Amino acid sequence: MQDQNKESNNRQAVRRVVICGGGTAGWMVAAGIAKVLGKRLDIKLIESDEIGTVGVGEATIPTLMNFHNLLEINEQEFMAETQATFKLGISFEEWRNVKENYIHSFGFTGVDHWTAGFQHFWHKGVERGLASDYGDYCLELKASLEHRFAHLPNNGMNYAYHLDASRYAKYLRRLSEPRGVQRIEGKIVRYTKHDGGDVRSIVLESGREIEGDLFIDCTGFRGLLIGDAMEEPMEDWSQWLFCDRAIAVQTEAVADAIPLTRSMAHQAGWQWRIPLQHRVGNGIVYSSRYLDDDTARKQLLANVEGRTLIEPRVIKFKPCQRKQTWKGNVVAIGLSSGFLEPIESTSIHLIQRSVVRLMQMFPSDGVRQTDIEEYNAQCNHEIEHIRDFIILHYHVNNRTDSQFWIDCREMSIPDSLKHRLDLFRETGRVFRVPNELFAENSWIQVMLGQGIMPRSHHQTADLMGDEELKQFLGNIKSKVDRTVVQLPTHQAYVQRYCGRAESVKAA
Repeated sequence: MQDQNKESNNRQAVRRVVICGGGTAGWMVAAGIAKVLGKRLDIKLIESDEIGTVGVGEATIPTLMNFHNLLEINEQEFMAETQATFKLGISFEEWRNVKENYIHSFGFTGVDHWTAGFQHFWHKGVERGLASDYGDYCLELKASLEHRFAHLPNNGMNYAYHLDASRYAKYLRRLSEPRGVQRIEGKIVRYTKHDGGDVRSIVLESGREIEGDLFIDCTGFRGLLIGDAMEEPMEDWSQWLFCDRAIAVQTEAVADAIPLTRSMAHQAGWQWRIPLQHRVGNGIVYSSRYLDDDTARKQLLANVEGRTLIEPRVIKFKPCQRKQTWKGNVVAIGLSSGFLEPIESTSIHLIQRSVVRLMQMFPSDGVRQTDIEEYNAQCNHEIEHIRDFIILHYHVNNRTDSQFWIDCREMSIPDSLKHRLDLFRETGRVFRVPNELFAENSWIQVMLGQGIMPRSHHQTADLMGDEELKQFLGNIKSKVDRTVVQLPTHQAYVQRYCGRAESVKAA
């Protein structure tokens, strides 16, 4: 009891929050804290116009809407300000094999039974010659193929956004400053620490010193506070994720925007194409062990559409995660906490989840070790599930055209992923871990898309005779088809809903 009282007396109440770094991560943190606790805190955000941001996280997933609801963001205003378009999924092109494509879409496929998911009934239908492609029973997937979109009653269409990351940061800044966030221009050159090891202050190039009770490290790959000051190491995952380079370039929009992120595999990685209203985001992700920077740059530029608007730049990274993303009075959010790669558009989601988690455990009356441990445990579980999902895309493939894909297929994988793959291969079953990001349908779509066909299905599906099963599957497919044909084109809907005059001009 005395130890507990002593710990309580030694805790410093958190009133001064210092966010080190801007960009998407910094301003998402600022917006979240200011909305929830802004009236009780002194919030400062330090960023330098001289330091660029990575700024390539331009594709999102549906969970971003939860964050926007928290901030009470008007969707039309947000989309117009960030020149955003809608996203219904990701088109994976030539990942399974050359000239073989599939889509990982948002939403649900078919109708589940309480004992078994829809995939079991579909599998029985395939065996009996009664079922078409698995994606034919998913509204979002079929709409994306037809390049159609609309808001439907009762949230009947699951979607995310493609957005301009730089504009998004500026938009969040405009929300945050009226709620009490003070932006300070300056370059952080060093820090000072308390005797106990916590950070006391950061010092700017101008000589100004800024003290704080809680520091949020949004300094990107640099990890100034979590890495340098707190000496928290990274856990390297490059034995499973070979890609360690990306080159990004923006191009003018020369075609209608589609509601899909395109992910096009190549001999040593993949290339993205993200359509916005006013331009297109492009990039190539690759492994430096299999492809040099100059060749990758040429390959990227040979496979873009429209005039380039910026010089391509190489981004070096290592697939890794801090063992602790909260240590002492420093919380790392964004790239400073670790990075996998952009394949499933999870970067902004992880920032959002970190902000929400921090709000749930905010140390108003002082930092507790128990909060730190719980926060880190939740972060670690979440990132490991995402890591496994990303490894799946590379490991399960039939490509024989390059050593990169052969090595991905032959590498050892985490036991947690091996169990999921074995379970699906043998039984068709998929179980979602509590609080896991990707739902059963995401795992099913990618595992089927990458070439895994279950060897069996749940016996519940066998209770249906051929005629009943045919009618069950046919009704779902017909409902999807009827809805899709009534939707407007994505391009027309975006222009009517959130288009701005500048979006029709050359960027």
